[in-house]
Amino acid sequence: MMERKELDEIIEYLRYEYIGESTGHDWYHLDRVRNQALRIARGEQVSNTYIIELAALLHDVPDEKFVEEEEGKKKLDHILSGLSLSESENALLKSIIYSISYKGGHEATLTSKEAEIVRDADRLDAIGAIGIARTFAYGGKKGRSMYNPGFQVRSNMSLEEYRNGDSSSIHHFHEKLLKLKDLMCTETGKALAEERHEFMLRFLEQFNREWTGKE
Repeated sequence: MMERKELDEIIEYLRYEYIGESTGHDWYHLDRVRNQALRIARGEQVSNTYIIELAALLHDVPDEKFVEEEEGKKKLDHILSGLSLSESENALLKSIIYSISYKGGHEATLTSKEAEIVRDADRLDAIGAIGIARTFAYGGKKGRSMYNPGFQVRSNMSLEEYRNGDSSSIHHFHEKLLKLKDLMCTETGKALAEERHEFMLRFLEQFNREWTGKE
């Protein structure tokens, strides 16, 4: 089993590596996902949480939004090579990390309770007030407009279309964020998602009133 010292070293490395990241996937995002994952684990009465905590912290390391696929795999493998994990623990950890991404709805099938917990935690950070802030941070970094009423809400997209097709930050709510509440895996995650989902709906209503001058 991994020692606490190893986890502390990973936290120190990630804090340094991601502290200035500007798309909403910074160190603070990783730390929030970790804390939410531990909160969900308590709610689901899962007591053995070190793999959950580690997966939550490392889930963005091989994310193809930021790094080429092979480079991301090598980076993750390098980090994991320094940990005292068993073969089965290593396999579980990787299965979680590589299965939680939304990918425009082309998401992987989850095979463990631990993966359900980490996926829910990551998605909670994508909705609510923080989710709204992260959406506009990511959109601005990628050169997307805040809102373009000439765009249509896209459905049945390929992963390439989801990543690179024409969209706006407001459209992203309809293409992903408003769907996440009903995609939560755990009962705890579902309960936590309700308030954040309602907050996004109120935000979109206010945005529309201000945009159309009907406030």
